[in-house]
Amino acid sequence: MNTPPYLELQAVSNFSFLRGASHPEELFAMAKFHGYDALGIADFDTVAGIVRAHVAAEATGVRLIAGCRLSLTDGSIVLAYPTDRAAWGRLCRLLTLGNKRGDRQTFQLTWDDLAREGAGLILILHPQPHDDRVNERLIALKRVLAPGEPAMVRGYLGLTRHFRPGDVRRLERLQALADRHDMPTVVVGDVLYHMPERTVLQDIVTAIRCGRTMETLGEDREYARDRHLKSPADMARLYAGFEDALGRSLEIAAACRFSVADLRYQYPEESDVVGETPQATLARLVREALPRRYPTGVPKDVLKQLKHELDLIAGLDYAPYFLTVNTIVRQARALGIVCQGRGSAANSAVCYVLGVTAIDPVRSGLLFERFVSAERREPPDIDVDFESDRREEVIQWIYQHYGRQHAALCATVMRYQPKGALREVGKVMGLSDDLLGLLSKHLASALGDPDVLRARAAELHLDLSERRLSLTLAFATRLLTFPRQLGTHPGGFVLTRDRLDALVPVQIAAMEDRQIIVWDKDDIDALKFMKVDVLGLGMLGCLRRCFEFLESHHHRRLDIATIPAEDPATYAMIRKADTLGTFQIESRAQMSMLPRLKPTTFYDLVVQVAIVRPGPIQGDMVHPYLRRREGLEKPDCPSLQLQAILGKTLGVPLFQEQAMQVAIHCAGFTPGEADQLRRSMATFKFTGGVSHFKTKLIEGMVDQGYARDFAERTFAQLEGFGSYGFPESHAASFALVAYASSYLKCHHPDAFCAALLNAQPMGFYAPAQIVRDAREHGVDVRAIDINRSRWDCTLEGRAGSAQFTVRLGMRLVKGLSNEQAARIVANRMPLYDSIEDVWRRADVPVSALERLAEADAFRSLDLDRRAALWAIKGLAPSVLPLFAAAERFANRIESEFNEPSFPLAPMSEGADVVEDYVSGCEMGWLPSSPNGIAVCQRGGW
Repeated sequence: MNTPPYLELQAVSNFSFLRGASHPEELFAMAKFHGYDALGIADFDTVAGIVRAHVAAEATGVRLIAGCRLSLTDGSIVLAYPTDRAAWGRLCRLLTLGNKRGDRQTFQLTWDDLAREGAGLILILHPQPHDDRVNERLIALKRVLAPGEPAMVRGYLGLTRHFRPGDVRRLERLQALADRHDMPTVVVGDVLYHMPERTVLQDIVTAIRCGRTMETLGEDREYARDRHLKSPADMARLYAGFEDALGRSLEIAAACRFSVADLRYQYPEESDVVGETPQATLARLVREALPRRYPTGVPKDVLKQLKHELDLIAGLDYAPYFLTVNTIVRQARALGIVCQGRGSAANSAVCYVLGVTAIDPVRSGLLFERFVSAERREPPDIDVDFESDRREEVIQWIYQHYGRQHAALCATVMRYQPKGALREVGKVMGLSDDLLGLLSKHLASALGDPDVLRARAAELHLDLSERRLSLTLAFATRLLTFPRQLGTHPGGFVLTRDRLDALVPVQIAAMEDRQIIVWDKDDIDALKFMKVDVLGLGMLGCLRRCFEFLESHHHRRLDIATIPAEDPATYAMIRKADTLGTFQIESRAQMSMLPRLKPTTFYDLVVQVAIVRPGPIQGDMVHPYLRRREGLEKPDCPSLQLQAILGKTLGVPLFQEQAMQVAIHCAGFTPGEADQLRRSMATFKFTGGVSHFKTKLIEGMVDQGYARDFAERTFAQLEGFGSYGFPESHAASFALVAYASSYLKCHHPDAFCAALLNAQPMGFYAPAQIVRDAREHGVDVRAIDINRSRWDCTLEGRAGSAQFTVRLGMRLVKGLSNEQAARIVANRMPLYDSIEDVWRRADVPVSALERLAEADAFRSLDLDRRAALWAIKGLAPSVLPLFAAAERFANRIESEFNEPSFPLAPMSEGADVVEDYVSGCEMGWLPSSPNGIAVCQRGGW
């Protein structure tokens, strides 16, 4: 007897978020093992995992039938499968509608919605256990399929065994009911995991979702114990007598012609001139911008590079993308927001000329093919940093300009990490909070390493043979990397010409005024979609404020691009590690490296930014580079090819681009394999990500004549990038901001100090440390004062000096709001003469005055901190609830004020220092020596 044909249409992956217990890759691997030609993925109310399923399908040769399991508001479960590209768009709109109607925790869709948007969808009504409304639901499905409604391919009633008493009779009743309604039936396995061994893990994720323990899960447990992917032969045995329903799975699979590979991404077209193509617009904008970048004439090599890039952009049809990024950057600058492109975009001369990036790639020797390559045919990915505290303005402008139907952020997949997995599995197993805390602290990092786990457990006197503990550790390990929920990408925008929700479902994000697609950046890369990363960088806000101070007070106009290059005084300051408050080179690790590396040029600064990273340190690149830089050893480049690749970094591979070139030219890698190596190095969160290239790279280098020990040393250096390694273009972009901040600190320490304080919180150092450092550079810094300070720190004229005095702002007062400070500033003409005057004119609460007193802001009223707080205690309310009470209160107050007053003893210097620290506003008394032990100097007011 021949086995009836069957294909599984309903497999749920773990991208149903705490419902399925297998990755899409595992489901497709098992489908191939069972001999399936195709496999349907139908996750709960989402297609978040469909791209990963598509990639797994291509890898295994098992065709993906893309679908979704829709939960309707009346309790019906309907499986929906698009038959073509248009039907996929309608399914995405249905999912978008269901997501936006809910509160991010619920999904709301109705039969009427299916009637409106269901054209081209195959719908399978999937009855649940103990469902006594199947007849009613079939009537609703038939109404959706009725003449006059959008034409469906067909509707079906799903048959699924629940493996309970009377199961076969239940299927027979469903078959009879379907026959009465003239509705065909189809078998669906309702798969939740790929193999039987995942049954307990399925119970665990169910318990996590329901907030139960394994002991109390009860009826919330999934209805059957063998929801794994079964072979066609097993399905034929289980559904004997329902051969026609089994065979219809192939009928449906044949009708579902849609493939995720059919999705084509159309970028918004942007052109300033009617009838002008995007490519022509881009070329024109580049020509118009050239004089701004090269006022003394454009070098021939730049023109050659621009022609090469524009030709490649035209061949790949990427011009609309470059125009969009240019539009966003231009709008940000129109709003006065400082921005700069970074990452691989710094390899592009087009981006530099347009002002998207600030690094001249021709002068710096950066490769455009690292950014865009005809061989890889990967979409470009431009990261643009904006001022952190003004990035939201750019994000909302993008939504407004392109429309929310055409713009959304990428999602991020929040996956289980060791601590989270241990805690959630431990709760399900009924472990105590104390034990969970102990496990999370001491054992989480050892998950997946049995030897380390046993050793640490022994140190903690934990008995790993105890059943609940052993199960917790085992299943927490299996849960690692499982998707937990979707988050919001920091700034990766997907923009489309047509409706975005016809391409991918859109849902409301947790952050206000945000919406996201259900795919993350890896999905976008797999589909070759383009995104614009709108990111935030706090130092850019500091630079903008500093530039404004320079223009308003020093009458000097500067920006990142016009700061004088290769300034000797700036590099002298950097070599002394006098870099507190600057960008990237202010950490203790960077400061300790600066006097050793001794930067004298911009490229030295690029190396400095890149070398103080876990990757180069773990790859043992730092010490060889320093020795070679000091002339203590010669660069080790045994071939001309290596000399060409590693010459400028003295034979040490510091950048990802160099690693790629070494792999191609010295180990026989193809460009595609080298790009896989680059991607592995980019996933720095997973240490050792390049380890699987070890044999190929070492043997490849040996085959090309390199000594084995040299090849192994080279691989060890490249393996360090698995922890964290920079692309050269990224390091160059950051080095430029580091240089700009250092130049401003060196030549305009007053403006830089005020700007840096106004950009807080940011960086490694507290405001008090920034102020002390500024004073050591000769900057006169004055304390917060009720009659002189504004919200921000400001610059005041300084007699007999070209430098300005920095007046600290009320933003540094902990607990004082911007609104309260604004009222104080708006009402202080004439100047305040008492605390009561401040209170009545500014109409601020007593608590605000107390915060100012704690910050010692009343010195201009001849009140120290203690006297000011005492005066605040004596403030009388101006309005009383009852006249009688008012009279009694006034009499009492008058008698109190007529009592003789006694001057308070001034606070000691030590008490002032203590109060400075307590208030969080350490601006009055500051140590005059780095160790903080020497005598303190009072900041003037």
